[in-house]
Amino acid sequence: MPLHHYTCQDCDNDFETLVNRGEEPECPRCESKKLEKHLPLIGMPQIKAGAASSSCGDLSLPPCGAPGCRRTGR
Repeated sequence: MPLHHYTCQDCDNDFETLVNRGEEPECPRCESKKLEKHLPLIGMPQIKAGAASSSCGDLSLPPCGAPGCRRTGR
């Protein structure tokens, strides 16, 4: 049973839940099934706000979307 992170599109609740194959999760707060599933961040280093990640590499590349990424793509 994998653990997944979701944000409810109706009440903006962020939560994690275990989901079995074939199950459709619902928000524990409002029971909505309109959820946004987030990609897992397993193995991602913790980044302080405003700090560039050491995994961002070349600052001339486009932004990677990681928290704290300061690449500008210029």
